[in-house]
Amino acid sequence: MTSNQVRGIPAETTDEQLVVQFLQHHPDFFERHPQLLARMRLQHPRNASTISLIERQVEVLRERYQAQERKLAEFVRVARVNNVLADKVHRFTRRLLCTSTRAQAITQLEASLREDFETYHALLALACVGEPEANEAARFVRNVAAEDPSYRSFDSLFATCKPRCGQIRDSQREFLFGAEAPNIERDRFHPGMSTEFLSRMGELITDALARP
Repeated sequence: MTSNQVRGIPAETTDEQLVVQFLQHHPDFFERHPQLLARMRLQHPRNASTISLIERQVEVLRERYQAQERKLAEFVRVARVNNVLADKVHRFTRRLLCTSTRAQAITQLEASLREDFETYHALLALACVGEPEANEAARFVRNVAAEDPSYRSFDSLFATCKPRCGQIRDSQREFLFGAEAPNIERDRFHPGMSTEFLSRMGELITDALARP
């Protein structure tokens, strides 16, 4: 076959491209020449043997089906995880709605993080101007001076006004959790995790802390 024999195909097209384009322009070619299908042999995708074109088509369809099955299974897994997480956020929201003061909100916030989300190492850091006041809940709340260098090490995070999942520096971990820092699960959260629910929880916390 030459480029002169196939109408509409440029002369510089290679022989292999000619075959591809010819078949694209003539999708009924094998219907008009069914004897060729029985004679064509292809390399088996997983060993050194050969298979017929029809067998290879079946292999391709099987591989596509298996790939779709894996995608569907992943979608179902993610949907189940999100459903569980949505239920936790719902309980978290109801806890805060049932409070009327800042102190009550902080108590329920800590309880929800530990009981609903199983987040045993959690801290609420509140910046203040001048000397920090006494903590409202010694184990959970940390009042820190806004100009504290350790607190300022989070400035790049605060500048985004968005939650972030992932690792923090050892010095930041020690500043937040003190003696408990070595017990923090370093791999529980990673940058690839969605932060949509965290954003909503952050808004709820902000509103709750604005109470008297």
